[in-house]
Amino acid sequence: MAASSQSHASGAKDLSGAYAEDLSLYQEKFRRRLPESLDDLRGPAQGVVDLPLHVAWSGMTSYDLSRPRQRMGLYRTVLHEGLRDDLLRYLNQSLLLQMWPVLRTLVGRTVRTVWEDAFPQLAARAREAA
Repeated sequence: MAASSQSHASGAKDLSGAYAEDLSLYQEKFRRRLPESLDDLRGPAQGVVDLPLHVAWSGMTSYDLSRPRQRMGLYRTVLHEGLRDDLLRYLNQSLLLQMWPVLRTLVGRTVRTVWEDAFPQLAARAREAA
């Protein structure tokens, strides 16, 4: 019985180590996509944006920036699925800063953490809005 308990405890330890490694790789995936600076985000601030299929592969592909829900959906999709060039092309620094207090609640924890760690002004915007 003791050997079984030891084996189970060891297996749980291995799983938590594997989980930490997976999480680290997942975070790195998003870190590699980050722009050098939020100033590099020069995407449109108005109009209709059509995302390519490699970004919007499972849903809407066209977003009207004058509609707040669509604008939020666009940013959520690009933050999760976009590559670095997509971030630069479709995200706008002013809109991102404006929307961040709400947007941060709509993206996954990993995306939120990676962006706020890289750009403290985003975390500050969230604190200001609270």
